[in-house]
Parts: sequence; C-alpha cells; structure tokens
Amino acid sequence: MSRRFVAGETLDEAIAAARKCNELGMLVSLDYLGENVATTTDAQRARDAYLEIFDRIAKEKLSANVSCKLTQLGLDLSPEFCEGLVFTVVERAAGYDNFLRVDMEGSAYTQRTVELVKQVRARNAAVGTVIQAYLYRSESDIRDLLGHSCRVRLCKGAYKESADVAFEKKSDVDGNYVRLMQLLLPSGIYHAIATHDPHMIGETIRWAAAKQISKGDFEFQMLYGIRTDLQRRLVSDGYRVRIYIPYGRDWFPYFMRRLAERPANIGFLLRNFLRR
Repeated sequence: MSRRFVAGETLDEAIAAARKCNELGMLVSLDYLGENVATTTDAQRARDAYLEIFDRIAKEKLSANVSCKLTQLGLDLSPEFCEGLVFTVVERAAGYDNFLRVDMEGSAYTQRTVELVKQVRARNAAVGTVIQAYLYRSESDIRDLLGHSCRVRLCKGAYKESADVAFEKKSDVDGNYVRLMQLLLPSGIYHAIATHDPHMIGETIRWAAAKQISKGDFEFQMLYGIRTDLQRRLVSDGYRVRIYIPYGRDWFPYFMRRLAERPANIGFLLRNFLRR
C-alpha cells in the first residue's frame, strides 16, 4: 500500500519514477527517507546517499533536485556536525547547478533548522527550506528567510502539534497559508507552493495573476501518488509542477504521516489497492 506514496526502496526505483514524471512535463524532488539517526556513522552514510543522488540526477539528465531532513544528517547529535554534512551536500548540488531543499520537521526543530539553513546559505546559495503554515511563528520565519534571499517551500504541515504552537482549525491554517503565500510570491525569489488543496491552488493562481506574477516565477509542489489528475491539469495549464518523490527502506514514518494529515488518503488507498 505504501507504494502509492513511496517510489520504492532503491535509488534506481526513484530515478525511474522521476523519469516518468519528467516525461509528463513535471519537475521532481528526490528524498532519501530517514530521520533521527543515532550515530555519526549513520549520518555520514545518509550524506553519501545524497551525494550519490545528485550524481545520478546529473548522469541521467533529470529535471530534479533533492530534499533532505536534518535529523537524518545528525542534527540531534551536533548542530555543527550536521551543518558540515549539509554544506558538503550543498556544494555537490551547486557543482551541478542544482539545489538542496531542507525539509522542516516537528516544531522542536524549527528554530535549529532555520538557523542552520541561513548559516549554510551564507556560504553557498544552493539551499532552501520549508515553512509550515500551521505554526504561529511561520510569518516571522518567512520574513527572516526572505531577508536572506532564501527560497521557501510553503506547506500546511504534517506533524502532530499542540495548540500552544500551531493553529488547530483547518480554516485558520488555510487563512494563514494564503497570507504566507501572498508574502512569498511578490518577493522576487523563486518559491514553491506545496499543496493538494484546490482552494489553495485557486487562491495562488488568482493572487499571482492579480499581481502580474508569471507562471515561471514560482512552482506548485505535490506529493508522489496524490492528486495526479490535478498535477497533470496544472501542467497542461502552463504551471510548473514539482513532484516530491520519496524512496528508501525507512518509509513507515513518512507513510503514516501521509495517512494522518489527510484521512481521505486511507479511502484512496483502499479504493485503488487492487487496481495496480
């Protein structure tokens, strides 16, 4: 069942999925699944995996970048150690004229993630991060990151958070998402609007048109295996669409978050399980 959301356990499987997306006119972000490593050896192994991904993207001539999680690269062990690994990966990305997106994890990591990304970006611009619209602090974080010309992926957020740090009502999250989108798009920096919500997509399209922001000045991002009909429709309408393609053996936490953030995904899987 996880195959609906995860390309497979190997890089070859992820490359094959990326190629299919490219053939459909979609960009890709590859993510080697994993988080909260326990040893520096595991973190270094993850770094090597990301270096290999960039090598393969270049070799296969794919239209793809890479996403990573800092806890997979040793953030729990040492922020300085983690920063060194991330910088190595960003340098490899820059060498291929490519880009590394640092995913955002739970709110306990938000401040450390923002600070580390700013520090790495001060040395190499081939890095950006993610901001989650359900957090109260997100507007402040976006203003901070824009001050450093940092590219942002805006998403709603998929981790379980308390009312102390995050909006609980969907209407409040949606309202904040629109406000943050309106802050990002006119900034002159290339950002990503990550959502499967037709209402959020419609708000983005209308705002961009009203502000005369061209379709090439930003991109929509969606998860592998979710709303493929909407993905193709946006491409046919001339928008840039990037598909987030995860792979690897550590797929279970990612899979469960996809089910938790959108209960309709469970029904989607059950309806389609026997069709493929």
